[in-house]
Amino acid sequence: MHSKTFWKDALERAIKTAAQAILAVFVAGVTILTIDWIDTLAIGATAALVSILTSIASTSIGNRDSASLIAPGTKE
Repeated sequence: MHSKTFWKDALERAIKTAAQAILAVFVAGVTILTIDWIDTLAIGATAALVSILTSIASTSIGNRDSASLIAPGTKE
């Protein structure tokens, strides 16, 4: 968790998660003209925060230098 690689992985995951959450708002039947942008950004920020917390929690189980629960190259 104290490595640069961990935080790069975690940030990448958080950005992707936030983008997915924001896109999900559009699937819910609103358009770009009718969307409540404050709520949409809050949803994205909440999703990013949950992603970061999940990455931090994963360090006690998986590889401490990765934000992933299962380290790349690990066989199940």
